[in-house]
Amino acid sequence: MSYAYLKPVSRAFEQRKRLIFVRVAAVLAVLLLFLAKPALSEGSQGHDTLEFLGFCLVVVCVVGRLWSILYVGGKKNEELVSTGPFSTTQNPLYFFSTVGAVGIGLIYGSVLAAMALGVASFFIFRVTARKEAEFLLGKFGPAYLAYIKSTPRFWPNPLLYHDQDEQQFSTRALKRTFFDGLYFLAVFPIIELIEHFRATGLLFPALITLY
Repeated sequence: MSYAYLKPVSRAFEQRKRLIFVRVAAVLAVLLLFLAKPALSEGSQGHDTLEFLGFCLVVVCVVGRLWSILYVGGKKNEELVSTGPFSTTQNPLYFFSTVGAVGIGLIYGSVLAAMALGVASFFIFRVTARKEAEFLLGKFGPAYLAYIKSTPRFWPNPLLYHDQDEQQFSTRALKRTFFDGLYFLAVFPIIELIEHFRATGLLFPALITLY
């Protein structure tokens, strides 16, 4: 996620485009559930372990996104936010979303699916992050340049964490992010239902086995 060749722009990136990419990826992931099955059988110790780890990552994703939106909600593209989670990484929302994507793959019981979803999310958010960085550089200039030079682009560095005494947040943005997070949590019962249908013979046999 190199920003070495950023070109400042005056127009903000349309979030609708990012949402389209994410939703298309989600549809493809759901289709994969119907066509594939995990190599580890449902109820086995290995499958249950991956499922538990995946659920934990999804919870981290939801909590992390809510935490991040407390700082940037209602101020996105209007203020340069560099405290809280934004002091440890430039893109905490994208980082936690990627964590959630990996978690979904593990809930499914497949390390390969987890890696594929994680990599796909990383590259989707990489494009978005670069577009947003170009706009913010054009808007905030040297202040933003100093921020991106001192703050990791994606992987958080907890040692850089700093906060401020008071923080105002948008209840509307928090509510929207909460409902977005429900999509991640909803995947768990969907996967369980598909596995149940396949085990009882109500769903056609899987064509692919994922490890």
